[in-house]
Amino acid sequence: MIRMTTSRTLFIAVVLGSVPLWPQNDTGAPVAAIDDSVMSVPPPVSSESYSTDLGSETRANYLQGGLTFTSTYNDNTLGGLSAHPVGDESYSVAPFISLDKTTSRFHSVLTFAPGFTFYQHTRSRNETDNNFDANISYRISPHVTLTLLDSFHRTSNLLNQANGLGAPFAGSGQGSAITVLPPLADQLNNAGSAQLVYQFGQNEMIGVSGAFTNLHYEHPEQVPGLYDSSSQAGSVFYSHRLSRRHYIGSNYQYQRLLTYPTATHLLTQTHALTGFYTFYLTPHFSISAFGGPLHSETQVLQGAAIQAWSPTAGASLGWLGQSTNVALTYSRLVSPGGGLIGAVRQDSVAITLQRKLARTLSAGLQSSYSNNRLLDSFALASFTGASTNGHTFSATASLQRQWGEHFGLGLRYSRLHQIYGNIAAVSSTPDTDIGAVSISYQFGRAIGR
Repeated sequence: MIRMTTSRTLFIAVVLGSVPLWPQNDTGAPVAAIDDSVMSVPPPVSSESYSTDLGSETRANYLQGGLTFTSTYNDNTLGGLSAHPVGDESYSVAPFISLDKTTSRFHSVLTFAPGFTFYQHTRSRNETDNNFDANISYRISPHVTLTLLDSFHRTSNLLNQANGLGAPFAGSGQGSAITVLPPLADQLNNAGSAQLVYQFGQNEMIGVSGAFTNLHYEHPEQVPGLYDSSSQAGSVFYSHRLSRRHYIGSNYQYQRLLTYPTATHLLTQTHALTGFYTFYLTPHFSISAFGGPLHSETQVLQGAAIQAWSPTAGASLGWLGQSTNVALTYSRLVSPGGGLIGAVRQDSVAITLQRKLARTLSAGLQSSYSNNRLLDSFALASFTGASTNGHTFSATASLQRQWGEHFGLGLRYSRLHQIYGNIAAVSSTPDTDIGAVSISYQFGRAIGR
């Protein structure tokens, strides 16, 4: 299964990396269309995430690359494998290369970023990372657009990623694929989506999308009490533009959430029907909300399926400015286990803030809290011997200073607090603090059309 996922990612990179591309807004955030004849895809049903980049400058047909050296101190390197927190220093070397190609109908951004980390004391945890991201858009016709996204990460330390403790988040009803964050464990994370939208009238749009996630721990002995999981989702939406600033619509979503415990597979299927509303104060400042009923069905062992109804809802705010960037979301969803033994009801709130303090100095803050409860706690507790409900809090503060065109200095502090009383991987040492200093070099070059 892992080999198939890896092959699928590389296939997308090879085939679509050579396709001619088209110009579009490259902020990465769902923003309002400037042209009244073109509708936007509102955040509650968009496959795109809110951007974490400052400014609106874009460079078409551009090759970027670079190298970052990072020195990190982690006060909880071994996590639950030790009765007491064990601190260690590590040193990372992370090159990257990114290709942005554009023509009249296609646009793609492909990024490959391997990494190498060396620990001063716990040398058995030295790691090699592989990270690949693809964002491809194809305008099939003036009113039909296809968007493909894929993100592949093979790492032993999610906390050591460049964006801190989490990826940029969208305002849609798609839950997080990772619920519990082990401080250090070899793992593979892959998430992808495809979305096709059709504007069939001046103010009418429909769209269909599919998405998948996969979480796999390569050495289960490093994460006692955690499990692999995967998910597949499909949805169809209708959107109506009341005016240039106001959008309403409805969305149907189906999810198939699978967990791989030691003894058996646990399957949950959900059906949700939601309505949504988005208000664009400006083309780059939006407020959205969605909500509706959700039906879930969970098969526990060989017994009868457990069915339940619950509400699903969410709200988000996104503001993309020249010197300030803010995204705020709240959601109540049914999500993949993400390490837990089954699908969860997840209540979460998250905020990301980026601010340019001066021409060469910027600061960032990213924080999230999620409360995760197993869909069928009583039935699963009888299987596992105890419930694994709990909550996760994470926060990252960063400071970036640019020297000239090529060099930069970064400071980052991250805090992780997790309470899951029956998961050995995190229960004995629930808190993790990480401090990092990085020096980076990057270059850019225009490429031929």
